[in-house]
Formats: sequence, C-alpha cells, structure tokens
Amino acid sequence: MLAKPAPKLRPRWALVRVRMAGICNTDLEILRGYHQFRGTPGHEFVGEVAEVAGVSARERKRWTGRRVCGEINVACAAYRFKPECEFCRRRLETHCARRTVLGIVAHDGAFAECLALPLENLHAVPDSLSDEQAVFVEPLAAACEILEQVEASNFHVAAVLGDGKLAQLIARVLRTAIPRVVMYGKHERKLALARRAGIATKRVRGDASDCKRVRESYSLLVEATGSPSGLALAQQMTEPRGTLVLKSTFHGAAPVETWPIVVKEVNVLGSRCGPFDKAIALLRSGKVDPRPLVTRAFPLAEAQAAIAFSQRPGVMKVLLRGVEKNIT
Repeated sequence: MLAKPAPKLRPRWALVRVRMAGICNTDLEILRGYHQFRGTPGHEFVGEVAEVAGVSARERKRWTGRRVCGEINVACAAYRFKPECEFCRRRLETHCARRTVLGIVAHDGAFAECLALPLENLHAVPDSLSDEQAVFVEPLAAACEILEQVEASNFHVAAVLGDGKLAQLIARVLRTAIPRVVMYGKHERKLALARRAGIATKRVRGDASDCKRVRESYSLLVEATGSPSGLALAQQMTEPRGTLVLKSTFHGAAPVETWPIVVKEVNVLGSRCGPFDKAIALLRSGKVDPRPLVTRAFPLAEAQAAIAFSQRPGVMKVLLRGVEKNIT
C-alpha cells in the first residue's frame, strides 16, 4: 500500500476510503512516462465516504458511509476558480483548461488507502452491485461514451480492434446497441472471453503484416489496441466515409500516414471519459457483466506486485483490495 497522509479537503470535497481499485493500461503507460505524472496513480475505484468537508450536518450524514465511484476530471468549479474557463462555461468540464485528473494529471489517485474528490464527481453505487462490478464503472463509462458520439442505429455491424481490457468493455457496450460486433485480437484466450459474451472474433498477428492480410472493412471501427501499431490497420479497415473511433492512450508517438483519412474521407473521433449513469445502468441490468474479465485481486499493500503481474502475457483485469474498516 502507498502510505501517504490523508489529503486535505476543500469545501464540498469528500475523503473516500478505497475499497477496490482497478489497474488499467493507462496506469501502466503512466509508469512509463505518459503525461509525466508524479504522484499516486489509479483512477478506477469503488470506495466508501469517510469524511465530507464544508457541508451541512444533514448532507454530511447523507454521504458518510456511502459506497461510491467517481468521475476523474476535477474542473474549475470544484477549485472555485473565478472566472471559470471557456470549456467549463460551455459545460465541457471534462475538458476544463485547469482540470486535474485523478491518478493521471496533478491529482493523487486510487492506489492508496484514501483519495479526495469533490462531491459533484461522486456517484452512489447501488446495493445490488458488488465491489467487483462497481470498480468497472469508470472504464465502462468510457466505453459508453462511444454511443454518445455516434448514432448506433446507423450501423448494423461494428468492429473493435484490440482484445484487452478496454476493448472487451467496448465490444460488450456496442453489442447492446448494434446487432453484430466483431473483435480483432491476437490472443486466443482473450478472444474466447469475447465470444462467450456474444461477440464475433477474428485472429490477427498484431504486427505490420496484418495490413497485408486483413481485407475486411467496416463503417464503424474502434481502435483500442493500446499500441502505436494499431492505428495503421484501423485506418485501412475503416470504409470510405466511415467512422474511426480512437480509444488508445500510450506513452510515445504513433507513426501516422494521413492520406488514407483524406482520400477515404474518414470521420476520426477521439473518445475518452463517458457517462457514469449509463454505465451503472448497464451493470444493474445485467446487460454487461465485466466480472469474467478479472484475472486476480491483490491486497493494496501488494500494489507493486500487482502492477508487475498485470503486465504478464494473457493477464486481463487485476484488482487491488483496500483495507476494510468500519466508518462511524
């Protein structure tokens, strides 16, 4: 466990005791230098509110002890910046010019006993959801963002390039709105997980030879390989006037030829954080069950070992369990 003093709370901020945190590819890229982050990583979590500052006794009672997950972007209003930035005035708080991002940009994250977030970022976790389900709300919301950006009814089939943790969630979310979803990946065991969720799969090698071997194309394709090499194949597989959604984040640069985008008039969308309410609703309905993606859980005290384990071939989601304490 990463031992640090409990963070000081601003008015209308909560101290959240971490019950469970998830390790994702962005966390691993941060350890390789992505965003030049210095601090405690981790942004996927479910926790329990231990303390709330600057609120009425009634509101404090309402929040204290509540199980929550949290949106990771902290914008102008939470820091009481005046005037608010242009993006916050346009209600684009996830793009706030002065935002911090939990475990990613200037804000200590969830791989610790406690974290701090403003109340406006917190979402109550229904009693019907286990911690193992609730810890997936943040990445599942990121997958749901795609359906906020594209009109699913325009597509009868979609492809997901990649078979890792986020790609698996994306494919499951798309499958709730699009009749046929095809996942392209290089790991048979991971593809088998997708097939069990009703997703068609195709095997690729995951190297430059795929551009010569793969001939299929799609009007909607999501690139979620987490690798710089995935973009070239994604461009090739997107039909003229099709939509290419980019989900990968990684440290370093990707070699890009822009002419296929121009010649085919491809609509390229960047896609990041998404709606927590829709993610929670999918979990409650049972339409998406991420629990088969969990490979192993470690105590938070063994975070370094968990991070090392998560980088082994074939490993899917690795979780960190917090120290359970009763809150009074």
